[in-house]
Amino acid sequence: MINRYSRPEMANIWSEENKYRAWLEVEILADEAWAELGEIPKEDVAKIREKADFDIDRILEIEQQTRHDVVAFTRAVSETLGDERKWVHFGLTSTDVVDTAYGYLYKQANAIIRKDLDNFLTIIADKAKEHKFTIMMGRTHGVHAEPTTFGLKLATWYSEMKRNIERFEHAAAGVEAGKISGAVGNFANIPPFVEKYVCDKLGIRAQEISTQVLPRDLHAEYFAVLASIATSIERMATEIRGLQKSEQREVEEFFAKGQKGSSAMPHKRNPIGSENMTGLARVIRGHMITAFENVSLWHERDISHSSAERIIAPDTTILIDYMLNRFGNIVKNLTVFPENMKRNMGSTFGLIFSQRAMLTLIEKGMTREQAYDLVQPKTAQSWDNQVDFKPLLEADPEITSRLSQEEIDEIFDPVYYTKRVDDIFHRVGLD
Repeated sequence: MINRYSRPEMANIWSEENKYRAWLEVEILADEAWAELGEIPKEDVAKIREKADFDIDRILEIEQQTRHDVVAFTRAVSETLGDERKWVHFGLTSTDVVDTAYGYLYKQANAIIRKDLDNFLTIIADKAKEHKFTIMMGRTHGVHAEPTTFGLKLATWYSEMKRNIERFEHAAAGVEAGKISGAVGNFANIPPFVEKYVCDKLGIRAQEISTQVLPRDLHAEYFAVLASIATSIERMATEIRGLQKSEQREVEEFFAKGQKGSSAMPHKRNPIGSENMTGLARVIRGHMITAFENVSLWHERDISHSSAERIIAPDTTILIDYMLNRFGNIVKNLTVFPENMKRNMGSTFGLIFSQRAMLTLIEKGMTREQAYDLVQPKTAQSWDNQVDFKPLLEADPEITSRLSQEEIDEIFDPVYYTKRVDDIFHRVGLD
């Protein structure tokens, strides 16, 4: 991933240095397991643990000849050893090392993502509580519907991210796995003890059955969950973009001193961070498709997945890390304009209270059809003539014969729509 969208801690996990360190650790742990079984002299394993190392330039140099990165790696490591070098890669096939190391790298990446998710959830919770009763316009189809609160809008984000965290925990456990079962997965040249020993030491699970590779449905699920997280962020970002439109200006991304919004128009303050989230979510969903394409491999294995995973594994985890942190800061520093929210509610002449007017008339004895047919023409009159809805109700004897002035006034009270907010917050765990 390009530096622009990378955070150092996550990027370092996917560095060549860290990858080869993971490979080397798998190789050494496998030899330790063999030694536990009495198949390799423990003194040789001690020498391997002490002396085994690699030089990336040397690996790349050897690979120019071998055209095989794992062979190049094992030969480069062997060059740093004495006679004990014969135990390097003993009984292993390349993917025993690569897939198990991948599981270890995913574990490292997932630890960061878990922390990101927890921090992001806390930011949303804090902002939701801050604006629990900040009344604003609820919109359906882009059209004014009924009042809601900005806190409730944020509470939906909170609930959605909780679901994403649950999905992530399951999917992360799937890819935090290793396999050391040999060339076709039948342990012909290596006992299952070695697999268990290595995976236990790495803190990952041993996959119950494999071919030459781990089953890629595990990875498809994982990348689907990362795509779900990215899509949730995009949904939230799209909301901010919509509410920041000039004619609404209900929220606004923080705009720093000295920041520029346009090379041509000095007045511009664009929601560039939220737009950035939309673009990156598209990339991650594309990677999800690639992960699903990787599931169907030939027989016990081919390497069609390998080239793709070299791209999507680092890029997707790096992007999710970046998105959660950047959008978390956007939400944390979001400027909210309650007065603009109130002003926008009044821009549709009180029509947003039409359902309550109808329901109140039903409570006073009208059928639903009678109440609907009485109220709807007045909503059309209000909208078409751009006049307030309330006086039209007050001028109709059929309505005033059933409703007092106080009851009509109550219909147009936006606070009415906040009466269940506490209950909803409790249901989603935002007490």
